[in-house]
Amino acid sequence: MGARMTIALHDPLDRPLRDLRISVTDRCNLRCAYCMPKQIFGRGYKFLDRGEMLTFEEIERLARLFVRLGVRKIRLTGGEPLLRTDLPELVGRLGALPLDLAMTSNGLLLAKHAKKLASAGLGRVTVSLDALDDATFSLNNGVGARAQAILDGIDAAAAAGLTPVKINMVVRRGINEHCVLPMARRFRGTPHVFRLIEFMDVGRTNGWRFADVVPARELVEMIDRELPLEPIAPAYRGEVARRWRYRDGRGEIGVIASVTEPFCGDCTRVRLSSNGKLYTCLFASTGTDLKRWLRDGVSDATIVAHLRGLWSRRADRYSEKRAISTGGGQGIEMSYIGG
Repeated sequence: MGARMTIALHDPLDRPLRDLRISVTDRCNLRCAYCMPKQIFGRGYKFLDRGEMLTFEEIERLARLFVRLGVRKIRLTGGEPLLRTDLPELVGRLGALPLDLAMTSNGLLLAKHAKKLASAGLGRVTVSLDALDDATFSLNNGVGARAQAILDGIDAAAAAGLTPVKINMVVRRGINEHCVLPMARRFRGTPHVFRLIEFMDVGRTNGWRFADVVPARELVEMIDRELPLEPIAPAYRGEVARRWRYRDGRGEIGVIASVTEPFCGDCTRVRLSSNGKLYTCLFASTGTDLKRWLRDGVSDATIVAHLRGLWSRRADRYSEKRAISTGGGQGIEMSYIGG
């Protein structure tokens, strides 16, 4: 019984370990400029071979150990997680654990897989969509994908019970800020939650500049002028989105402001890349190789002790320390670590 006991775990800033984000693949079927610009991730780019990625058995084993350390939510990410073959099998394995299981997807394949994922035990899904008009969306996603395919995926997810569906929109100055109000109108009055995300300096390839960030305050004011908003309290400690609801009661929005309103002080997340490296911050430059421990036969007890040590020494506060007057852009690529 003692081996199964949950260990309360806090870092030196008293941040509990509660959320694990697992990237199941480094591949994606879109080439969004802020994540996987096609100039870098083109035909000649070397993605991970299958043997370099964690197996489902290895992911399940690590997930069970993280649950013992206090993790209560797992989110599957990528790349695009639906490109990982037999993903519902992994969902079934993780769905048996005592936690909230969710997934972030670009939505392009969601209409095809939503029912199977829900049946396997997935609870919720977050979908990325940066514009409704095809001219802007196609330009942004780099492969000519159309917004309707993503909307169909959102509808399929809702019909399968993967609710509430959250829709994430990354806003970049001069690219798609004119799409904010049309997106807000489209999802207002639905059960979905529309969320706006400031353009972040993750990785070294997306050409991040502070001048391209549309600050959260401006985004909220943009919507509030036409569709009046009022703030609401966070649902739990560590919630990254500042929540706002429409004053007429027709739903809510969220704003994720890592650049202008950083929330490092309440960060409860740890990230596992598809090749088994653990990162204690989205903006980390280095990770800890858990795959090597697994494949070298290290015991569960020893891995748990190592993980406890990693979190107990964690001091990440990148966004709070960011020097926004400089160019930014460091660390692991968004597609590699899963956002």
